[in-house]
Amino acid sequence: MTFALPTAFSIRNVVIQPPLVLAPMAGVTDSAFRGLIKRLGGVGLIVTEFISVEGLTRGNLKTHKMMKFTDAERPISIQFFGVDPKRMADAAEVAQEAGADIVDVNCGCPAKKVVGRGAGSSLLRDLPHLAVILREMRRRITIPLTIKIRTGWDDNSIVAVEVGRLAEDCGVEAIAIHGRTRMQGYSGFANWDIIAQVKQAVSIPVIGCGDVRQPADAIRRFRETGVDGVMIGRGAMANPWIFRQTAEAMRGETPYRPTLYDKRDVLLEYFDLMLAECPTETAAMGKVKQLCAQFTKGLPGGAIFRTQVFHAQTRTELTERITDYFTRMGEREASGEWLPEPEEALDEVPACAHV
Repeated sequence: MTFALPTAFSIRNVVIQPPLVLAPMAGVTDSAFRGLIKRLGGVGLIVTEFISVEGLTRGNLKTHKMMKFTDAERPISIQFFGVDPKRMADAAEVAQEAGADIVDVNCGCPAKKVVGRGAGSSLLRDLPHLAVILREMRRRITIPLTIKIRTGWDDNSIVAVEVGRLAEDCGVEAIAIHGRTRMQGYSGFANWDIIAQVKQAVSIPVIGCGDVRQPADAIRRFRETGVDGVMIGRGAMANPWIFRQTAEAMRGETPYRPTLYDKRDVLLEYFDLMLAECPTETAAMGKVKQLCAQFTKGLPGGAIFRTQVFHAQTRTELTERITDYFTRMGEREASGEWLPEPEEALDEVPACAHV
């Protein structure tokens, strides 16, 4: 049997090409990170970090700033979390007026501060109320409405298929599913069998999410589940080139392999973006330190470097430590003195592209 990988899918009139989506991640997918991922290529849709409808509809300036995006990030989906149908609909209208391409409802966040308010994953335990929210939002906006869910609250309440059918009935035009329950958090493994069941149960596009760390992971999931799109979150923090690599692999091309010089340059670019974005230098440094930790897992001297980065107190000090470490490691890589471990998952991808 021959399986042709999808090249794109559409959420009504919004074309997602390639069919790869940057997942919303609280404290990560701000405008600077989204712009960086978009520039590196291969991502078809960008989703914002979740935004509180309470803050937005009460005029909180920080919350309003979270909605800021640039045309370079399009197509873009703005994700909201909340529990009050009117406020959710009000927020959706604000997003539409701001020029969003899609509005997304967060039904998957497992954080206690979110579920404690009845939002996020808690909505999976009250489907009648979720239906009220979705219908009110659908009534108030003309742009596409989507949702992102988990498979259920726990292993005894797997409701993904039921939610998928309910959402479609309420006018939702795509559904993204993280293959874990709320109680799993980020532990264990994502259950893509359930995602496949949702794909079989609905006619709207289904986007799968969970444990996609290499291009081969995404291709395997397309092949095994028939999903329309694959969403990548934490894998993009460790490797922001993953979308480009996956798109290339899906075309049967050899995926791009970034050098340590590339990683250095991207970190410094990201630092400049964050300095322009964040209210303080300290806040910008915190974001960059987070990415430094992801970039250096498994690299020689990485633990020492991460400690040095953590203790950096100024912009200059942090820049110097990033430049020094990645330049030295890049020189060793270029000379053959040290070579990264073979990325077997990258090597095997082209062979998987059309099977």
